[in-house]
Amino acid sequence: MNAVHYGLGNDGIIDMNMVEDIATREKPKLILAGHSAYSRHPDFEAFRDIADKVGAKLMVDMAHFAGLVAAGLHPSPLPYADVVTSTTHKTLRGPRGGIVLSNDEELGKKINSAVFPGLQGGPLMHVIAAKAVAFGEALRPDFKVYIQQVLDNAKRLAGDLKAGGVDIVSGGTDSHLMLVDLRPKALTGKAVEIALGRANITCNKNGVPNDPQKPMVTSGIRLGTPAVTTRGLKEDDISKVAQLILRVIDTINASDGSCDDAVEASVRADVAQLLERFPIYEGA
Repeated sequence: MNAVHYGLGNDGIIDMNMVEDIATREKPKLILAGHSAYSRHPDFEAFRDIADKVGAKLMVDMAHFAGLVAAGLHPSPLPYADVVTSTTHKTLRGPRGGIVLSNDEELGKKINSAVFPGLQGGPLMHVIAAKAVAFGEALRPDFKVYIQQVLDNAKRLAGDLKAGGVDIVSGGTDSHLMLVDLRPKALTGKAVEIALGRANITCNKNGVPNDPQKPMVTSGIRLGTPAVTTRGLKEDDISKVAQLILRVIDTINASDGSCDDAVEASVRADVAQLLERFPIYEGA
């Protein structure tokens, strides 16, 4: 298998002219449109047109934004893709697992055979039941309200972080997540991930476009808002979260990645105080 990568323009948006040029040159059998840290809406119709021009199948992995699609608040790849894959435990808020969708009956038969008996044996009936519960929840009006709050919270977080001196790849977000470029602060994603973790704020280090750092170091972090939105936080609360993140970032030593212990302890206490208003369950 030969995989050829397409990339982003200087604006942090997928460069569809580049995608078309590469596809025309390479004549791929499959074009994959899927992402784990892209905060904008992919142009699925343009991907479909390019796939048709070169005779390729189009596969979309919507693992990260499936819940947004289910709520009708993100463009759906289903009218355009030959195959759509997704996990069920991210924005769908279901159990750890996956789904494969296709409108192509012949392709569907091949996929079914590849999964069983090719790759899997006995079904996990409890997980199937949990998926059904998650899909049922995603059909309810209150799920759309939840996803809209996820999006509103993400926009607030991205805006507040930008105002605090870090860059957001593509300039903002149309989804539940954002990729934070730490190069303006001369920090690595690894150092920030560790420092925020000690302050009880969870994120993950993540590469950014043209990242000069190694993959296990990186120049960015990825942040998302589904979990805090499930807890009940809204925009004003998210602004407090942004300030907590910036307090930690602004005290990290760029030379060795160390952070002021007193600042970490202070932020840790403020995180606990903020979340006291949002218990995970009654009586917590």
